[in-house]
Amino acid sequence: MASKNFELENVLKYRAEIERMRKQEFAEAKQDFERASDKLCQEEALVEDLSRDFCHRHGELDSIEDLRMFASFFARKREEIKEQKERVDYLGHVLSDCRMTMLDATKDKKVLESLKEKKAKEFRLAMEQKEQEFIDEIAVQKKEKTSP
Repeated sequence: MASKNFELENVLKYRAEIERMRKQEFAEAKQDFERASDKLCQEEALVEDLSRDFCHRHGELDSIEDLRMFASFFARKREEIKEQKERVDYLGHVLSDCRMTMLDATKDKKVLESLKEKKAKEFRLAMEQKEQEFIDEIAVQKKEKTSP
């Protein structure tokens, strides 16, 4: 039985390629988000450790200059953490957008795949029907030849 080519095969291949690219973009966005989240956690843990250390050593600090250095250090770290949180939020939005774009690409491809399957099924049914008609015709012709 000969197979009929799907008319939109090139479009299906294009959509499959687009889906692959969107999945790659999503994976990259997810890695960026996870790296930024990990960095934020590390920074917060570092500040927490240093804060505890500062509390323990608070009585040991002699000069106001040492206190100012700690204060400016903590202020800078708070600012870095704030910026990192903003980066994580931004990358979270980027990740969400990439996810939606990837899902749309997947849906577009699946629509064409289901159309391809439907067309293939219709073609198989048509071929089976033609084959049955051919067999019926042969049977009728044999019967006509054998009848007196």
